[in-house]
Amino acid sequence: MKVFDLQCEEHGHVFEGWFASHDDYDSQQARGLVSCPVCGSGKVVKRLSAPRLNVGHFREPEAAASVPAPAPAAAPSSGAVQMARLQAAIFNQVREMVRRADNVGDRFAEEARRIHYGEAEDRAIRGTSTPEERAELAEEGIEVLGLPDIFDDERLQ
Repeated sequence: MKVFDLQCEEHGHVFEGWFASHDDYDSQQARGLVSCPVCGSGKVVKRLSAPRLNVGHFREPEAAASVPAPAPAAAPSSGAVQMARLQAAIFNQVREMVRRADNVGDRFAEEARRIHYGEAEDRAIRGTSTPEERAELAEEGIEVLGLPDIFDDERLQ
């Protein structure tokens, strides 16, 4: 398992990506499957990160005692820590809003129209829609916001 530090090029969101191998990351990136969990952007790059290798099982117990511990990684800057905390707080708030929204599934466009035209109770809803349905809703003045699956507990695997 490879864990890469990734960053959204558009907005600077920093996150981890877990892949079976470096080739798996390259393959998923080439197929457009790697995206920012915060904003959904497909413009994602790998950041420099220190490798974490689990090699303790290769050492003899006596040898392990004589090997000095690796130096700790440099602490992230206070700005980076603040940004990470802010991203985590926003992420958690969005997930909580998604949890509270009524899941209308593939009837999203239909239910959004019903709410917009006063035919159904005004409430937060979530569900799935096609790009065409979202374009039609926008033409009717119905604003919707697409969110990546990572915010929806029911759609995560």
